[in-house]
Amino acid sequence: MQLKSAFITLCTAALTFSLLVSEPLKAQTNFTLPDLGTSALQALPLEKEQAIGEVMMMQIRGSSPVINDPVLDEYLTTIGRKLVANANDVRFPFSFFWINNSEINAFAFYGGHVGVHTGLIAQADNESQFASVLGHEIAHVTQRHLARRIQQQQDNSALTIAGMIAGILATVVAPDAGIAIISASQTQSAFSQLTHSRSAEQEADRIGMQTLNNAGFDARASSEFLTKLAAQIRYKYKPPAFLLTHPLPESRVSDVRLRAEQFPVRLMNASLEFNLAKSRVLARYDNKPENAEDLFKKLLRENNYNNTALKYGLAISLLDQKKLDEAAPILDELLKNDPKNLFYIDTHTDLLIAQEKADEAVKFLADLNQYRPNNQVITLNYANAALEAEQYELAENILKSFLLEKPDHNLGKQLLADAYKKQDKLASYHEANADVLAQYGAYLKAADEVQKALNFVEPTQLVKQQRLKALLTQYRLLQKELARL
Repeated sequence: MQLKSAFITLCTAALTFSLLVSEPLKAQTNFTLPDLGTSALQALPLEKEQAIGEVMMMQIRGSSPVINDPVLDEYLTTIGRKLVANANDVRFPFSFFWINNSEINAFAFYGGHVGVHTGLIAQADNESQFASVLGHEIAHVTQRHLARRIQQQQDNSALTIAGMIAGILATVVAPDAGIAIISASQTQSAFSQLTHSRSAEQEADRIGMQTLNNAGFDARASSEFLTKLAAQIRYKYKPPAFLLTHPLPESRVSDVRLRAEQFPVRLMNASLEFNLAKSRVLARYDNKPENAEDLFKKLLRENNYNNTALKYGLAISLLDQKKLDEAAPILDELLKNDPKNLFYIDTHTDLLIAQEKADEAVKFLADLNQYRPNNQVITLNYANAALEAEQYELAENILKSFLLEKPDHNLGKQLLADAYKKQDKLASYHEANADVLAQYGAYLKAADEVQKALNFVEPTQLVKQQRLKALLTQYRLLQKELARL
């Protein structure tokens, strides 16, 4: 009951809180409103959908194992943007993020947020299969399936709608929790609110496959992946998490297979980036380092070709066990053969820092940063290496420049707070820490941090005092709005 109450409170907050944040979001986003006569827009205007999505994303950051891994983020965002660029009816920017969860699952919600479980890439056989699920989720957003569900429920009470959004959030992030809500309510209507309808799934399948094909992937991979999930149902009592919110009746599998036949056979070369991302997930998130080492050694014995990604996974597993002498020659070889590869650059930096060669890491990354300025993998590694090398002012300048271009980057904000703290710039440290806490919806703690920042501001710094006092008022107002619900 506590879980259900918390999620209902969250979603009621989303509906009310969106009135507070919709104007800033509208100011920051450039899009053209489509025909306001459509049913979904009558129920949920685009700017409010984005606002609710931001609040839900804030809650996910605070309650779920969201991964802050620049290399994996870069890969996922690259695939996601390629698909979005080839999708129709895109009304606002999309964002993609990882959840550290071994279940096969992905989900999308208001405002173009798409979450992907690490278990999805761990179980996908190739990049087209992985991209097929992203294309499907993008279609759910572009066709506004969740907004349509609100339209269907608009004659019910506000609490029912809030509960519906609560169920969506509970189920997409932790499917078992969503099922618990169904059991608690014991209503058939709750079940229908927590899952996409068959018609919505068919529409997302159809549009997602077209997007997949337009983006240059193998559209037939959609059929391959659903067939793979269907096979798992036969041999498991508990179905994959993806199927709890994406029903898979036999008719849907057949329909996808028939649709796949309409697309040409597209022979795809194996994607090194996909395989590197998969190896990174298997090594660092889905297995303990010692188990990952055994896994990659076994796979390397069984594979005589295309084993570059397996070597990379082995190197990570060795590095994470502090077996630096074994990891170093593997990474040196990989980097020598592909010196601009972001996966290798990131892990080589980790190796240098583990070897207590932070100054060498700074020099290594300085040249790369000139080559690709403000790339999140290079820049954040550069800043982290500077922190480890006690070059704190350099780290601060790197991060300030980075955050000008990517102001909402959570890891960048955390590192900047660390840089301020290392320099005893306590007013700036507490202000930066408040900014990080606000991204998790911890407004009361954020207000406390701003109050601490004020204690370190000199009396002559009147402009900074006024700015911090305004920020303090803003955080307290946001906290009151949430507490009032």
